[in-house]
Amino acid sequence: MKHLGIEVTIKNVPSLDPGFLPLNRYYESFRKDAKEPFDIAVERASGQMAVFKTAIHGTPEFFDADVYYVERLVKTLLWMKGGFKVYLSGSEAVCDAIAKMYAAGGQQEFDWDYMASVFEQPFQVVRVDKVPEAKDEPKRIGGHLDGCRIGFDAGGSDRKVSAVIDGESVYSEEVVWFPKTNSDPDYHYEGIVAALKSAAEHMPRVDAVGVSSAGVYINNRTMNASLFLKVPKDQFDAKVKDIYIRAITDTFGDVPYAVINDGDVSALAGTMSLNDNNVLGIAMGTSEAVGYVDENGCITGWLNELAFVPVDAAPDAMRDEWSGDIGCGVKYFSQDSVIKLAPRAGIELDESLSPAEKLKVVQKLMEADDPRAAKIYDSIGVYLAHALALYFDLYHFKHVLLLGRVMSGKGGDLILSRCKEVLADEYPEVNKAILPSLPDEKFRRVGQSAAAASLPELKK
Repeated sequence: MKHLGIEVTIKNVPSLDPGFLPLNRYYESFRKDAKEPFDIAVERASGQMAVFKTAIHGTPEFFDADVYYVERLVKTLLWMKGGFKVYLSGSEAVCDAIAKMYAAGGQQEFDWDYMASVFEQPFQVVRVDKVPEAKDEPKRIGGHLDGCRIGFDAGGSDRKVSAVIDGESVYSEEVVWFPKTNSDPDYHYEGIVAALKSAAEHMPRVDAVGVSSAGVYINNRTMNASLFLKVPKDQFDAKVKDIYIRAITDTFGDVPYAVINDGDVSALAGTMSLNDNNVLGIAMGTSEAVGYVDENGCITGWLNELAFVPVDAAPDAMRDEWSGDIGCGVKYFSQDSVIKLAPRAGIELDESLSPAEKLKVVQKLMEADDPRAAKIYDSIGVYLAHALALYFDLYHFKHVLLLGRVMSGKGGDLILSRCKEVLADEYPEVNKAILPSLPDEKFRRVGQSAAAASLPELKK
C-alpha cells in the first residue's frame, strides 16, 4: 500500500476491510528515510508536558507526508495525554501548516475547541527553537481497603453503588437512570445523592467516597462528560463541573473523596484482580473507553481518550460523527465497528434498531456459529493487534484487559485469539512483551463500584 508517497508493507489485513492501513505501520515506513529533526511538546494542567522527539523528510516531495505525520502525532498526544498548548520545533512550513489546522475554521477545529474547553485555556500552537522538558505528575491512588467506604459508578444507562467495609462489599445496588437525555442537572445531582445515601444506610459511618464516571475529570471536577450531554453550557458550568464534589460534601461533610475517569477505574480493578501493575484497560461498548495504571501502580492524570486517537491511515477510513475525523479508534473498537462491518459480511441490520440492538443481532448470530458474524469479529481481532502495537509504543504496558459488550461471548473469544495470532506473526517483539486477556471471575468480583470505593486515602 502507498499513502502520500510512503510505501507500507502489511502482512495481516482484515478480510472485511482490505483498505485498512495501520497507522503504526505507516509511521514505521515514514521514519525509515526521515532524517530532519522535529520535536513536539504538548502542555496540560499544572505545567505537565508530553514530549515526542522524531524526524521528518524536510523535502518538497514529502511535504504532504511530513504534515500528515506530524498532525497525526499531535492529535495522538492531545487525546492520549491532553493539552492546550502545542510546542513545535522544526520546519517552519510544517509548523505553520499545523497551526492553521488547529485553529478556528481549520481541519482540526474540533480538537482545538474541545481541548480549550476542557483545560479552560485558549488553545495555541507555537514554534520554538527547543521544546520544553517532559513533566508528569502520576499519583498513587486506589487500592485502599480500610474503613467504611462508598464506591459510585455512573454509567450511561444505570448507576451502581457499593458499600465497602475493610475491603468487603456489604451492599450493592444498580438503578436504571437516564442521564444522557436529561437536561436538568438537578436530576443528575439527586440521583447521585440518592445512591450515596442508599449505600450509607448499610454502614455505621462513611469514611471516604470514590467515584467512577465516564468523561474527563481534572482535580475531581467534571470538564466534559457524555452523561451531561443535554445540559446547557451555562448550567454545566454552574452545576455540573463540581457536581460530585457538591453531592459528597453536602451529604457527608468533610470526608476524603476522589473522582476518576471510569476507564482508569477499570484499569485499577484490573491491577487489583491481577495483583500486578502496568495495566491498560480497553472497554469496547458504546465507544472505546480506556484507562491506564502505570508500572508503579499510579494513575497518570492523562486523558486516555483513545477513541479519538487515529489508528487507520487509509484516506477513505470511516468518519466519526462527533469529532468529524477519520480513522480513529471509536470506529474500530466499539459497537460501531461491528455495525460498520456487518453489511460487508452480508448481514443486513434493521435500520430502526438502536446501535446496541444491532450489536445484539450480530452477537446472536455469532453464538449460533454464523460464519458471516465470525468474519466481523475476526476482522476486529486484526484491527486490535495492529492498534495494540501502536498503543504499546505509547504506553509500554504489560497487561491489556479487554472489556465491554463487544468483547462478550464467542465474539470476544475470537477477537482475542485472532489478535494474538496477528501479534505473533507481525509483531513478535510486542507479542513477547504484553499479556492481552479477558476479565476473570476475580475481576468481576472486584467490580467497578467496589474498585471506585478504594480510590481515596483516609485522613491520618
